[in-house]
Amino acid sequence: MNVHKLDTFSGHRDCVYTLAHSGIPHKFFSAGGDGLVVSWDLSKPDLGELVAQVGASIYALAYDSTSKYLWIGHNFKGIQVVDPINKAQIASSKIASAAIFDIKLYGDKALLALGDGVIIVMDIPTFAVQKHIKASQKSIRSLAINPAGGEIAAGSSDWHITVFDSDGFTLKKRFLAHDNSVFTVQYSPDGRFLLSAGRDAHLKVWDAANNYEPVQDIPAHMFSINHLTYRPDGKYFATCSMDKSVKIWDADTFQLKKVIDRARHAGHGTSVNKLLWSEYEDLLVSCSDDRTISVWEIKE
Repeated sequence: MNVHKLDTFSGHRDCVYTLAHSGIPHKFFSAGGDGLVVSWDLSKPDLGELVAQVGASIYALAYDSTSKYLWIGHNFKGIQVVDPINKAQIASSKIASAAIFDIKLYGDKALLALGDGVIIVMDIPTFAVQKHIKASQKSIRSLAINPAGGEIAAGSSDWHITVFDSDGFTLKKRFLAHDNSVFTVQYSPDGRFLLSAGRDAHLKVWDAANNYEPVQDIPAHMFSINHLTYRPDGKYFATCSMDKSVKIWDADTFQLKKVIDRARHAGHGTSVNKLLWSEYEDLLVSCSDDRTISVWEIKE
């Protein structure tokens, strides 16, 4: 497996915390501690285009492909929806005083993971809050929707994963998953496995089709694992860490295939916070506390 760094996007004035697809394969959004939401074009690298600016750090973005609007989760400032093409605010609400760590859009619902342990369910068409789900006594850091249907998983700072029915949001299972905060959860594209990782630096694999029985426990990084994501075809997945590295894994065998770091590939100089694996030429995008976004070409 060969890795080549294609580009470095710079322009953010603070840590870059999150990335989101845009509905157009060669474009994506980024946001972070400077409160800027920027649109980037993988086919025409430049300084990016400012889409929105808010007065707080941004940990979560989600693009609604139906309305073509972008959902922005503020740190302690609530939720905002913008039209990224016209750079116009569509809706805004201070739904809670806690930070929003993740946003997942599911049908006509928006699911918001909050720092106070609550998952808020909003109706997308009316922008109305429909439900508050107290899922943890500590922060909900990540949400995942099973593509096979039926379930939503939440990883939290109380070391647990909580699984809900996706229709009525009733509790299905809650289990101790890690030895510290769970920062990221992600279902495999076929819905068979749930992958989780977090502050204990372990990557864990759970059998979603068999009541979330443990499958693998891999000491994957040196420090906290911040995020993981699958390649669009599901053949590989990637993890990123506070140890400044990105690692590529075989999705069938869970074997490590490649390490991307500063020494070997001119990788990031500080914590790598989020990944996005684009459908555009299978490019992997990473963002970091070093205020930059890197674009990686990965060839077998």
